[in-house]
Amino acid sequence: MSEYKYKLPDVGEGVVEAEIVEWHIKEGDKVTEDQHILDVMTDKATVEIPCAVNGVVKKIVGAPGDVLPVGTEILVIEIDGSPPTEEEAPTPEVKEEAKPAADPEKGKALAEGPDRTADKSEDPAGGKQAVPPAKPAAPAPKSSAAPARASGERPLASPAVRQRALEADIDLSAVPGTGPAGRITHADMDDFIASGGRLASKAGGSASGPSRAPRKGVSEEKVIGLRRKIAQNMAASKRTIPHITYVDEIDLTALEDLRAHLNATRKDGQPKLTLIPFLVAAMTRALPQFPQANAHFDTEESVLTKYEGVHCGIATATPNGLMVPVIRHAEALDIWQIADEVKRLADACRDGKATKEELSGSTITITSLGAIGGIVTTPVINLPETAIIGVNKMQTLPRYDEAGRVVPRKIMNLSSSFDHRIVDGYEAALLVQALKGYLENPATLFM
Repeated sequence: MSEYKYKLPDVGEGVVEAEIVEWHIKEGDKVTEDQHILDVMTDKATVEIPCAVNGVVKKIVGAPGDVLPVGTEILVIEIDGSPPTEEEAPTPEVKEEAKPAADPEKGKALAEGPDRTADKSEDPAGGKQAVPPAKPAAPAPKSSAAPARASGERPLASPAVRQRALEADIDLSAVPGTGPAGRITHADMDDFIASGGRLASKAGGSASGPSRAPRKGVSEEKVIGLRRKIAQNMAASKRTIPHITYVDEIDLTALEDLRAHLNATRKDGQPKLTLIPFLVAAMTRALPQFPQANAHFDTEESVLTKYEGVHCGIATATPNGLMVPVIRHAEALDIWQIADEVKRLADACRDGKATKEELSGSTITITSLGAIGGIVTTPVINLPETAIIGVNKMQTLPRYDEAGRVVPRKIMNLSSSFDHRIVDGYEAALLVQALKGYLENPATLFM
């Protein structure tokens, strides 16, 4: 028998380190060559690490969330014979999907809801117990009913207990005392609170009814995987980019009428239009006049790369965190093709099947919280881009028409942020006004 020390292999693409996402083995397990034993994350792609030998796992190094350099020893396996050379080790496989670094059991618990195993327990069958219990039965819980004291009688309690009752806002006259002469002890206070005793109201509330005990639970959860990538990217964006946010009101009444008319022509099962395809189309028309907003800025090299093609990222909330799939060359697509791409990419993200190529390369991003609500946002730029366009809630609001009459109009605010090092406030305002012009006159999108 000999030991084989397995090192974190080179996962390609110039990656020098990787984050452990999930182990699929544990110490003492038998493993076989090419068995999938570990997932690691590089950027937003997850890489499957295969086993190099047959044997028994003796030691595992690294836990989910640890970031290890390539070449770090991560596993010791007991094998028969001599260990293979590094050239004989299997090649890691890159999954074509974005996978969150999350504990699968926790994910299952979130999907299935709170643990209900206690509800599934069954009482044993009826009948007398043949063998007496090894331990005496636990005493019945103490009652939280009002103690048998004369009306107005001052309850007996030590100064420490009285201080505790004062701090917890508890009426001592409602607490049963089990000490000598009915004295209230700390244990009585514990039982009173645990059994649902009511906290007395300083305004003279009743001593009966449900408890309003404070919630004291605290939990810690390590931020790893995709969630940590998001945190790092957001922090880098805010730390590096001086944001300027510009908000303006847009009248979408005509666009909503057109959208409803176009959707009425769709057959069952065909994707229908939302606001997003119209906004993407408007951006493809407006951005050639403002190329600095459809660009990447390299801070270290002070180089601005402007793109003619519009590769539009669509910020998408998924159970695994925020992802930004990319509609490539949106300028070459019609309104229906954009709608199809938006739906396809959103479904791929939510199903965990979006590829690394689909999640990278955006030149400008759209973020939309309008379905949830909110009339103004201050979106954070998707580094290294220079602009992000934010969609807010649409509302029917009273506005004056040209004749001075009050009429109902469908109004939405567009909240957009720009890299103020590259995009001046004047240019940011002009871009938003150009988008407003297209959206308020949607026929111009098709001319």
